[in-house]
Amino acid sequence: MPVAILAGGLAKRLGPITQSVPKLLVEVAGEPFFNHQLRLLKQSGLNRIVLCVGHLGEKIVERYGNGAKWGVTIEYSFDGPALRGTGGALIRALPRLGGAFYVLYGDSYLPIDYRAVGDAFVASGKLGLMTVFENREQYDSSNVWFEDGRIRVYDKKVKVPQMRHIDYGLGVFRAEAFAGFPADAVVDLAQVQQALVNRGQLAGYEVKRRFYEIGSVAGLQELDRLLTSGRA
Repeated sequence: MPVAILAGGLAKRLGPITQSVPKLLVEVAGEPFFNHQLRLLKQSGLNRIVLCVGHLGEKIVERYGNGAKWGVTIEYSFDGPALRGTGGALIRALPRLGGAFYVLYGDSYLPIDYRAVGDAFVASGKLGLMTVFENREQYDSSNVWFEDGRIRVYDKKVKVPQMRHIDYGLGVFRAEAFAGFPADAVVDLAQVQQALVNRGQLAGYEVKRRFYEIGSVAGLQELDRLLTSGRA
C-alpha cells in the first residue's frame, strides 16, 4: 500500500522557522525532517509515497523529485489555491492512492513497525484503522476511549473520563471510507474517523512506543536531541 503524507499545512506553531521553509524540510539532526521519515518507511518496506502538499510545496518537489535518489517513488498532490483540511487533501489525492493506503502526518516521527499496522488493518476487514497510544495526558490531550481492542469514542473537542489514549498519528484507510464527503469542501480527517467510529468501521491498533513530533518548537528540539544522540 502507498503512504499518504499530510504535509500541506502552514505550520504556524513553528513561527518564523517555516515562513520560508516547508515543515518537511525543517532541519532535524543536521538534515531535512523528511529524510528521517523516509528511513522509517523504508525500514518497513514501504517505498510508494504520495505527498499531500500546499504551503511551499514546490520546494519539496525541487529537493526530492520522484524519489529515485532515495530509493522510493514519490508523487505529489497539491491542495490548490485554498487549504482543504487533512481529509480534503486525502480526497483530492485518492486517484493517486488506489484502494487502500496508509496516512501519516508530515510532522510525526513514529519509530514502529508500519508493516505490522498494515497487516492488522487487512485482518480487521474495516474501512479504517487508527493507531493509538496510552497517553494519559502526558504528551498531549488524550482523545480516544480505547477498550477491549476497540475504539469506542474518538473526539478532539468533547472529552469523556475514559479517554486515556491518543491518536498516534498513523492510520490506514480504504478509499470507500471517504465516500459521501464532498470533493471540493474543507474536510478534517477527524470527521472521517468519527463517522467510521459511529458505523463500527474504525479498527484500533495499540502502540506501546511513544510518538515524537516537530509540529511545535518543543517537539522539534526534543527530536533533534534524540536523533543527534543516536538514541532513536
